[in-house]
Amino acid sequence: MDDRQAWRMRVFAATWLGYAGYYFARKPFSIVKGAMGDDLHFSATTLGNIGAAYYIAYAIGQFASGGLGSWLGPRVVLLVGMAMSVVCNGMLGLEDNPTSLMVFMALNGFAQSTGWSANVGTMVAWFAPSERGRVMGWWATNFQVGGILANTLAAAVAKAWGYQYAFATGSVILLVILAVNILWQRNKPEDVGLAPIDDPAPPDGTVVAAPVATNTSTGLPDGMVTNLLLVATFYFFVKFIRYAIWSWASYFLKKNYHLESDMAGYVSTLFEVFGIPGVILTGWLSERVFGNRRATISLIMLSLLTASCLAMYAVGTTSLPIFVLCLCVSGFALYGPDALMTGAGAMDLGSKKHTALAAGVISGFGSMGSVVQELVISKRYDADKGDLGAIFGILLGAAFGAMFMMSVIVTRNKLGKSDV
Repeated sequence: MDDRQAWRMRVFAATWLGYAGYYFARKPFSIVKGAMGDDLHFSATTLGNIGAAYYIAYAIGQFASGGLGSWLGPRVVLLVGMAMSVVCNGMLGLEDNPTSLMVFMALNGFAQSTGWSANVGTMVAWFAPSERGRVMGWWATNFQVGGILANTLAAAVAKAWGYQYAFATGSVILLVILAVNILWQRNKPEDVGLAPIDDPAPPDGTVVAAPVATNTSTGLPDGMVTNLLLVATFYFFVKFIRYAIWSWASYFLKKNYHLESDMAGYVSTLFEVFGIPGVILTGWLSERVFGNRRATISLIMLSLLTASCLAMYAVGTTSLPIFVLCLCVSGFALYGPDALMTGAGAMDLGSKKHTALAAGVISGFGSMGSVVQELVISKRYDADKGDLGAIFGILLGAAFGAMFMMSVIVTRNKLGKSDV
């Protein structure tokens, strides 16, 4: 194995572990939310406000992290963010005051915001455009696997020793992964004396594409701003759904379907378990069948997601098996478009120079969906005295929104105004 391939494997492993590791310091609150609320006598609204503090800071941090990644380089942003998250997440298990919990949740949210843009900004330098659909399809399993393992660990530890220890063990895992990234993560091949990586030059006689025109007022490629806003709005709806399920599925399974806290945590993990084949299949199809047209396969998967949310809304809380089935189908259908459009799609939109910025803007807009769902769902749950009908209707509306935005992107592709 030559040095270039060895370093590519190290960087892939470090960034994969890095983003998976963030979930060990992100997911405990969602998993122990029911037990924590019972122990500290917090209502769903209070728990929602604590969670919203995280998501607000996370959304703000996404925009900042994208710019910082372009300026300082992904490595510095990533390592500082990991270290900060280790400390803040650990502190959550030591506090019982809502205000203090909100402060540490907000700080943790800002720290966690460094993960996606910095890791995607690293990957773009190590893999050529022709590889990105397939490579990012496999790479983006990190947030499903990380979520699954983080959920399982938090549920098991909370059951054995109490919810406080779920936060502590998550921080220890992320600390170990921080050490791996210190050793293996590098911003680009040039940092270790290797040549830049790109697709081979076309053979003599072929037509080389003209340089991309640049908008003089923004300094960005023409059309990038419009396409970026479309993808970002799509991601608002997708992240609304993903974080609503992450944040509340375990809570609903405990409160509405009457499962024990640990079992509710395990069952909620099925959402991410089924996301793994979904994201791999979507990445493979985008490259091998759809010619790197990320939006087309994403629209197909979003149609399946919408159908799943419709079934959830139609059945309501009358059937635990149907609710669990909808979690599985939603995970399978959602994670592919989520990973593809914010990973490979951000690379395509931003090129090497602007990838961290594109990833930060897309994820930042998406994180606003995370904030909105936390506030809306918690207040709706209390206002409806635990009835889930309106909440399932809200999820269905978000699915329609995501599908509509993706249909606009597909239309722009056909008109030659986008290349995602």
